[in-house]
Amino acid sequence: MADAAGDTSYWHQDAADMAAALGSGRGGLSSGQAAAQLATIGPNSVEDATRLSAFRLLLRQFESPLVLILVFAATISLILQQWVDAGIILAIVLGSSLLSFFQEYRASTAVEELKRSLTLTSRVLRDGMDRVFPVSQIVPGDVILLSAGNLIPADGLVIEAQDFLVSEASMTGESFPVEKRPGIIAAQAPIAERTNTVFLGSSVRSGTARVLVVRTGRRTEFGTIAARLRARQPETDFARGVRQFGYLLMRVMVLIVLFVLTVNFLLDRPVMESLLFAAALAVGLSPELLPAIISVTLSAGARAMSKRGVIVRRLDAIENLGSMSVLCTDKTGTLTEGTIVLCEVLDATHRPSDAVRQLAYVNAAFETGIENPLDAAIVAVGEAAGLSTAGLTKIDEIPYDFVRRRLTIVVAQKDVPGQHLFVTKGAFGEVLDICTTFDRDGTEVMLDAATRSDLKTVFKERGEQGFRVLALATRSVAAQPDYDRADEREMVFRGFLMFLDPPKPEAKQTIRNLAQLGIAIKVISGDNRHVTAHMAEAVGLDVGAMLTGEEVAGMKDEALWHLAPRTDLFVEIDPQQKERIVRALQRTGHSVGYLGDGINDAPALHAADVGISVAEAVDVARESADIILLSRDLDVLRQGIEDGRRTFANTLKYISITTSANFGNMISMALAAPFLPFLPLAAKQILLNNFLSDLPSLAISSDNVDPERVSGPQRWNLRDIQRFMIVFGLISSVFDLLTFGVLLYVFHAGQALFQTSWFMISLLTELAVVLVLRTHKPVFRSAPSRLLLWSTLAAAAATFAIPFLRAVSGLFGFVPLSATELTAVVAIVGAYIVATEIAKAWFFQAETTASSQTTPTSRGADADHGERHPPE
Repeated sequence: MADAAGDTSYWHQDAADMAAALGSGRGGLSSGQAAAQLATIGPNSVEDATRLSAFRLLLRQFESPLVLILVFAATISLILQQWVDAGIILAIVLGSSLLSFFQEYRASTAVEELKRSLTLTSRVLRDGMDRVFPVSQIVPGDVILLSAGNLIPADGLVIEAQDFLVSEASMTGESFPVEKRPGIIAAQAPIAERTNTVFLGSSVRSGTARVLVVRTGRRTEFGTIAARLRARQPETDFARGVRQFGYLLMRVMVLIVLFVLTVNFLLDRPVMESLLFAAALAVGLSPELLPAIISVTLSAGARAMSKRGVIVRRLDAIENLGSMSVLCTDKTGTLTEGTIVLCEVLDATHRPSDAVRQLAYVNAAFETGIENPLDAAIVAVGEAAGLSTAGLTKIDEIPYDFVRRRLTIVVAQKDVPGQHLFVTKGAFGEVLDICTTFDRDGTEVMLDAATRSDLKTVFKERGEQGFRVLALATRSVAAQPDYDRADEREMVFRGFLMFLDPPKPEAKQTIRNLAQLGIAIKVISGDNRHVTAHMAEAVGLDVGAMLTGEEVAGMKDEALWHLAPRTDLFVEIDPQQKERIVRALQRTGHSVGYLGDGINDAPALHAADVGISVAEAVDVARESADIILLSRDLDVLRQGIEDGRRTFANTLKYISITTSANFGNMISMALAAPFLPFLPLAAKQILLNNFLSDLPSLAISSDNVDPERVSGPQRWNLRDIQRFMIVFGLISSVFDLLTFGVLLYVFHAGQALFQTSWFMISLLTELAVVLVLRTHKPVFRSAPSRLLLWSTLAAAAATFAIPFLRAVSGLFGFVPLSATELTAVVAIVGAYIVATEIAKAWFFQAETTASSQTTPTSRGADADHGERHPPE
């Protein structure tokens, strides 16, 4: 049964014959048939797996070239029967890898739990009943029910359709929706011409349909393309920064290693010892726990955000959320209460009208396309008033779309045989345009210029009072089988529907709070200018900074780039213009977030740096988003932004601090190696140093973040990291060279004493610098998290204990230090902390001065940013 469709041109076959071949019928498959299909062909997914298995994740820890170098070095040691060295190298490599594995596995498990809470579902006919199943359980032969806003979960044949428009730009490149109908299409027809077929990955723009599933998962057209191209998500700023940072480390690493190897060979030192030392230097420079730290920090941030009602669908989006400088949003439900109420119903002569309310109820009750709060409000009022659709039979529906901006229901009236009644509801201007008469006390009167002007005045006045105003019209026609948009003409204007959605009391303060975080709010709405301006004034936005959709349409891109950052309100906007506005803001250097929940928001959600939607959004909007809000509340989003900035700040702490400390130590060893009769540290000592210094770093994800670090957008800046690494790395090297001088000329240290003392000093300075450089403030004015503090103190205690533990010190070649030598160690570390504090104050003051001189416009001219957001 699974192969009934085979590779044949199923769009060239009759839907009933295809259903029979798949063992299906009008009521779909039975539960037993579906279970058998699922067991045979597998889940409906184009991905290989939701995440790496534990075993694969463990193996991935050993894929690092640096780890492989160490494993190779350990293998050589084993061949040369250097058992202790080989054992120590393998133990440290295994310890680091297992530590990284456990942290990444825990992080990936947490992320999967969050993803499962947002599993996509679809309405499916099983056992003749309309039921909801996860998309992964859909199989060939299932009959699925689709309506506006749904993502199409599989390839299939249209059995029934009612004004069914589908957006399939991802498949065909066609930006306009395509109407789908039942029928038989030529076998040779390309994808774009298969008007009886729907495809996985496309979305329903309007109307309803019943579809027979023919292909699922990798057998779909989308699955075939994905398998052929193996398309990847575009690289984010953060991922690009990590990659470029890796290249920087590799360049520095190669130079240091080549230098050390050359010097050791010229000094005729043992080849094996020199190779192990060079390999250990390479590992010492690299933050080998970086993948684990990033995973742990981001997943910890995702878990913290989920507790506040912010679900992260893609971890990289946390960085984008933290860097966001502009938030574009509709007003409904975010700045307003979201509980729309039908307040008043007027006829064309401005008087309250029960007849118009009844017509509005008929339109809303029979509507089957896009679910919306306006229809819900009409139905609620109608049911409370005891209205019904008795005596009426629905004949047809001309669904709402974003060009016509109206919806028509065609009904047959039991007491008016041979006639059908059009009931059209929609945006005032679009409804008035198709009317030629208006109703005055039951009489149709021609719509002259004066009457049109009078109706427009009512619309404007009520809009300025904060009401959202829709219009309603009717037309009686001779009965015919079906209707389309062309029949919406010569209608009778019947009246107005007045809705109210008051601003949230806390919206004004929330906008102020976001402004304090450096985030500007831009309202992008399809509503008319009057009602949007009324709402904006109530929440503190600049009503004078407004652009209409008509004005945007008449602008060149360059003009929009200039005006978009200065505009608070974009009104009467269509879906394509939403995306254009987002790109204009990006072009001027802003990191743009877009909050939307409708079908028309999907292009803008995809274009934005961070797409934000809500749990009750339509499928296509939710799947286009990076962040999902469980509550439609901007204050929840504000908390999420702060969490995102904390997460990003902690990730950069590890990268900056660890690389600067490692860089300083490696430079010191490379400089000292030619002048010492022995290696400054043995390879195994370098590895132990690196391992112990990394342990507290895993606690960085829990660290406290200074309020100043979350008060503004954060961006990855490789130049700043490079400056940080060089400045603080060289300070570390200066104290290392001071240490070498003290050890050689004051204590006249031999190899064991030298290596022990410098091991302790280099490790203690690395631990201390985490606490010093984790904040821009003086170290005693910013408390670290308890976990970071105690793990650092534990590692420091282990540093002092190791030389005095005979079993450990013997393995690593350490010796106990005298009281005088320990005092010197503590004094050098204390002096280093003071010097680093002074340098920190200078460094961050200079950085703040440079940042204050950078404007968004100048950032927009940056070559890297321009590459990310090319002009349209």
